[in-house]
Order: sequence, then C-alpha cells, then structure tokens
Amino acid sequence: MPITAPEGHPEGASAGDPEGKTPLVLVAAAALVDADGRVLLARRPAGKTMAGLWEFPGGKVAVDETPERALIRELREELGIDVEQSCLAPLAFASHGYDDFHLLMPLYVCRIWHGTVTPREGQELRWVRPARLGDYPMPPADAPLIPVLRDLL
Repeated sequence: MPITAPEGHPEGASAGDPEGKTPLVLVAAAALVDADGRVLLARRPAGKTMAGLWEFPGGKVAVDETPERALIRELREELGIDVEQSCLAPLAFASHGYDDFHLLMPLYVCRIWHGTVTPREGQELRWVRPARLGDYPMPPADAPLIPVLRDLL
C-alpha cells in the first residue's frame, strides 16, 4: 500500500481533519500469496515518504480507474507481473487519516499471476510467512490489515 498524497498536498502521519475537509485518496493494494503461503512485502525506497517501511504492493487509483484496474496496472509497473481481475479477491480495507489527506485502501488477495515478481522501482521485496508479518514496520494504514490477513491464511 503505497502512501501517496494528492497533487499539491504534502504528506503527513497523524489524525487528519475531523471536519472532513481533507481530500480522500484511494489506493489499492494486494497481498500476493505464493504457493508456500507467504505474502509479498515491499520496502519503501529511500527518498520516498515513509522510506524503509514495509507495505503491500499497489498504488493510487486514477480518476478514470476502478481499484482493480489500478492494482493490475501498479503490479505490472512495480513488479513486472500480469494479474487478471478475476484473480483479485477483496479481503478488507483500511481507512486512515493523515495530516493533509484521508487514505482509503482496499486490500485484495491474489494467488495467481503471470511472470516473475521483480522489483522495478528500487524497492526491496521479501516473501514473509503470515505469522511474521508483524515483525516488519509498516505505515499506519497497512498495519491493521495484518490480523485479517493472518486469519485468512
């Protein structure tokens, strides 16, 4: 789950605007699960907001995209894999307020893709057993999704 702020809005990491005046940012993320039941995590590279934290791969949904189409595009761009929409199973969502935007992030589980997972944007990748997901520091929006994913796997 990459954290991205809308154009012209700096990113932050706190409670957000209780009056609902902050923009809503929709980001789609995937829990890619391999044949051994491990989940792929990507480490945010240096120079990006929240660098060094681990996240579920994915990205920002464009105005003309569905979350599924955005996720398919992001997985191709970030990891070099092709995913069919029918292979994305919605699992949960995160809703988290940052200083200047509110993040809404659906998390999909994907067990089938074509190609070899390859880091294409300077990120470190790691396949992690579900019981160990909590060992990896994550952005505030990702962390609450771990227990739901553990229960599934």
